[in-house]
Amino acid sequence: DLSAGVFDLQGRMVAQAITGTPGHINSMALAVQHVLRALPPETLAPGDVLATNDPWLASGHLNDITVVTPVFHRGRLVGYTASTCHAMDIGGRGVTVDALDCYEEGILLPPCKLYAAERPQQVLELLAANVRAPEAVLGDVHAQVSGNAVGAYRLVEMLAEFDLDDIEGLAAAILDRSETGMRAAIAEIPDGEYRHELRLDGFEEPIIIQTCVRVNGDHLTVDYAGSSPASKRAINVVLNYTTAYTTYGVKCVVAPDVPNNAGSFRPVTITAPEGSLLNAVRPAPVASRHLIGL
Repeated sequence: DLSAGVFDLQGRMVAQAITGTPGHINSMALAVQHVLRALPPETLAPGDVLATNDPWLASGHLNDITVVTPVFHRGRLVGYTASTCHAMDIGGRGVTVDALDCYEEGILLPPCKLYAAERPQQVLELLAANVRAPEAVLGDVHAQVSGNAVGAYRLVEMLAEFDLDDIEGLAAAILDRSETGMRAAIAEIPDGEYRHELRLDGFEEPIIIQTCVRVNGDHLTVDYAGSSPASKRAINVVLNYTTAYTTYGVKCVVAPDVPNNAGSFRPVTITAPEGSLLNAVRPAPVASRHLIGL
């Protein structure tokens, strides 16, 4: 259950591995930029490794840890590799619908450094002290760190092979072409509004998901206004996760052959009312968000 990708200096996802889930890949595309706002590029150095599992910044619940590694080439920061993986335990109640808020669900790591200039940071000890299987959890985290390092090595190897200082020109071309392909596919859909309502049993009361897809030229909006409010149960979905799975669905239907990256996301806008089931606000419980998000 590992997703990985390569990001440019602006934190835009340029390419992804063929493995992984949309909930990890597409939310990771948003998570990296959140991490870089908290830990900006000018504060980073070779050997740094960043991470977060904040549900509202990453993939929607605490068990998913996103690890971001700055990549340096010829003495300059040139981009990032990142991965998201579901940790087997994160403390708290775990993956259950019974938590009353996110504080019951486990340890939350705000954007932080796991390593600073190759030196392990105390946050690793804090994580180990708060989970039931520290060896397994830290083993998986270090596997992510190692995977990112391999990706960084390969990226630098490619830059050296083609005598490039960075990937900015290449990234811009990839993202612009993907955007053009996505816009062309959307433009073939007749303009208008396309609505649907989904009713689910829920727990104490039924759940309603209202969807309105608006097509205007080469731009598409998916609006979830009218959906149920956030639940008392831990089935709530943060906007990152709603966006991740919605962009996946749109792309499968509209332009499955266009590469999945920040460029293909540009012509698509996802909105959901704040405080609703699909845009839950902190500290709503979110551990079992996959019951709705999938």
